[in-house]
Amino acid sequence: MLITFSCENYKSFRDQVTFSMIASKERQHGSRLCRLEKYQTRILPIATIFGGNASGKTNFFKALSFAKSFIVRGTQPEGRIPVDPFRLDTGVSERPVRFRFELFIDNRMYEFGFAVNTKEVLEEKLVEISSSSEKVLYHRHDGQPHFDRSLAKDDFLKFAFQGTRENQLFLTNSISQKVEVFRPVYNWFKDSLVLIAPDSRFNPFEQFLNDEQPLYKVMNEMLNQLDTGIGCLGSEAILFENIPFPKEIKERLQEEVQEGATVRIIDEPMNDRFIITRKNGDLCANKLVTYHYKTNGEREKFDMRQESDGSQRIIDVLPAFLTLSEENSKKVFVIDEVNRSLHPLLTRKLIEMYLASCSPNKKSQLLLTTHDVLLMDQSLLRRDEMWIAERDADGASSLISFSEFVNMRYDKDIRKSYLQGRLGGIPKILIDYALTGKLQRLHRKGEGNGSQ
Repeated sequence: MLITFSCENYKSFRDQVTFSMIASKERQHGSRLCRLEKYQTRILPIATIFGGNASGKTNFFKALSFAKSFIVRGTQPEGRIPVDPFRLDTGVSERPVRFRFELFIDNRMYEFGFAVNTKEVLEEKLVEISSSSEKVLYHRHDGQPHFDRSLAKDDFLKFAFQGTRENQLFLTNSISQKVEVFRPVYNWFKDSLVLIAPDSRFNPFEQFLNDEQPLYKVMNEMLNQLDTGIGCLGSEAILFENIPFPKEIKERLQEEVQEGATVRIIDEPMNDRFIITRKNGDLCANKLVTYHYKTNGEREKFDMRQESDGSQRIIDVLPAFLTLSEENSKKVFVIDEVNRSLHPLLTRKLIEMYLASCSPNKKSQLLLTTHDVLLMDQSLLRRDEMWIAERDADGASSLISFSEFVNMRYDKDIRKSYLQGRLGGIPKILIDYALTGKLQRLHRKGEGNGSQ
């Protein structure tokens, strides 16, 4: 689970901002909070970030995305670290970019943080936190590792550190060197943290090609209940030579796909999704399709590109909500612009479905960025589950939880206060109507001169 996340000097976040999933003392919707009895802490199952355009919502998502990529995939030997510091203050842009996480993994709490510039990792620290103390497993600074005494005698750890490049995290390299002691933290970023951008496609879609998959039936039932018009998802067999991919990609697939292996491919321009499998030496292709029912009850096949943007978006985000709702799920889904192409009532219904599955023992979490003010409702969300992203006059973004506002009662219409600008986080629209009039007059003048 994500406990807190901090970043500093990344994109529009000039100063350190800290986002917390630790519940405040308010009692509203308390039955759905996860309880970490060992740490006497309650953790939120959901958080939403509201704000105007360019307020910092998507930069928050990109900060998490960069951190995950840098931890899981790392960099090339001579590669630049692709950080993007705050650029509107020359003094700040030269400072390190910093990230820090507090995580709950397998009944233990960890803190992991690092500081980088475009050339090197300047600092890196992993701490194991118990209910009464903290153990610094390692602290990398000044180019040297400083291990806890329980690890200091492990010569292989020292060897692994010596092989860690300046532009690489020790955590990343230690896993490549098969150091298992730090793997739970690495695996959390690799497997538990899932980021869905506005244009992301749901990758493991092969579940919807086979009616024997557990998620197949539930997904089709939900698509019908959400008024998409889709009767069910299915597959269409296509000759491999007929799939619409360039020759070089087909040749690479012929070389790389082994017997019994399966590869997922998305044709982004057309949004078609294919599964390529090698059986008995030959490559076979299946395409994800949708089926609608005719008035006589027969099925009619549609390609994915023939579905509306809203239906395609549902197919991409619905599996996230279904996964989160599973009893033993430990996923943390972060969805940027969750309302994109979705009706507000549909978005709310998906959130309600997930929240209905939450309980004190549930370990999944959902983080959303959105413009949808219909979600700004205390009958749906707690005040500490709603955040505002705002950009100041210097172009620097900040994050503030509604729980930090004083005198905000549990029955207050916070949506009204937000739209009136009392809580910040709304666009500062300064339209010059005199300028608009000038543009209109110039347009009319151009038409009078014979412009077509």
